[in-house]
Amino acid sequence: MHIPDGYLSPQTYISAYAVSIPLLAYGIKNLRENLNEETFPFIATLTALSFLAMMINIPIPGGTSGHAIGTAVLSILFNPWIAFVSISFVLIIQSLIFGDGGITAWSVNSLGMGFIASFVACFTYKFLNRINKNIALFISGWISIVVASLFFAIILGIQPIIAHDGSGKPLYFPFDISITVPALLGSHILYFGVIEGIFTLIVVKFIEKVKAHKPLGMEN
Repeated sequence: MHIPDGYLSPQTYISAYAVSIPLLAYGIKNLRENLNEETFPFIATLTALSFLAMMINIPIPGGTSGHAIGTAVLSILFNPWIAFVSISFVLIIQSLIFGDGGITAWSVNSLGMGFIASFVACFTYKFLNRINKNIALFISGWISIVVASLFFAIILGIQPIIAHDGSGKPLYFPFDISITVPALLGSHILYFGVIEGIFTLIVVKFIEKVKAHKPLGMEN
């Protein structure tokens, strides 16, 4: 799902940076307000887990790849702003050190896998948790990555429209929405979304169990 350098036009990634930087600044403020001796190790551990999940990339048709992201876990256990900051940090490290994603595309990757996925997961969980917690966890993980994939499909699919030469040849990403939406959305609805849903369910339940059984000496 990571978009690499060279796929997005300057019009796209500069606009995305203009949107993502103020959001990230607010998210960092929220993170600082919520960091303490208890939350820090959990946030750090889950951020590292998300990093590992995103490193397992499976190529899919349409010019990109798919993987789990772990955003819903952070959003549900803490809040969507913390999830957004954590995922954005992961994406920076991956692009700088591992070449997974790109610096120019970082803002779009951050908005999709960080901001959009976080808030979709949070609101979905709050709504469905009234019905059944396990269903809420699975659907929150599933829909978070599905909506993020739709965002990426649209961003990639409009590149031939907004950036092409005089003859109409795309200057950056060459495939239009008729290819990107079915390829990305279909694979995430049927496969990657299911993985994300199961991942969210298992990890959140495990963390809640660990926190419920921690020694009394660790209570604040």
